[in-house]
Amino acid sequence: MKELICLSINDGHCPVAAAFKLLEGKWKLPILWILTVNGGILRYQDLKRCIIGITNMMLTSSLKELERDGLVSRYQYNEMPPRVEYSLSEDGKKLFSIFDEIAKWGVELKRSKFNHDPKPEF
Repeated sequence: MKELICLSINDGHCPVAAAFKLLEGKWKLPILWILTVNGGILRYQDLKRCIIGITNMMLTSSLKELERDGLVSRYQYNEMPPRVEYSLSEDGKKLFSIFDEIAKWGVELKRSKFNHDPKPEF
């Protein structure tokens, strides 16, 4: 019998577990995706407007976690009224190619679903 490969999210030595840990949660991937497809820099209200269904509390906490984990940078301008921009950090920008592959995979999934289901629900 083949030995199974297992994964523990709490394993500090596994690079896959470390990546999953950074990206866990409902809103982190959508935030990173929206930053990616909108040029990498957005203000808070623009992020809120682009991510349908996210609450202020969840956007704020997710942005804080992404900033803490080094995937997003926050820049506050010294002006009135206050202006804050969020951008992808250098590590965050490394997700471009991964998101591109996920998008291609999603297109293929939609095509295959459409071909098998005459009334797809998109």
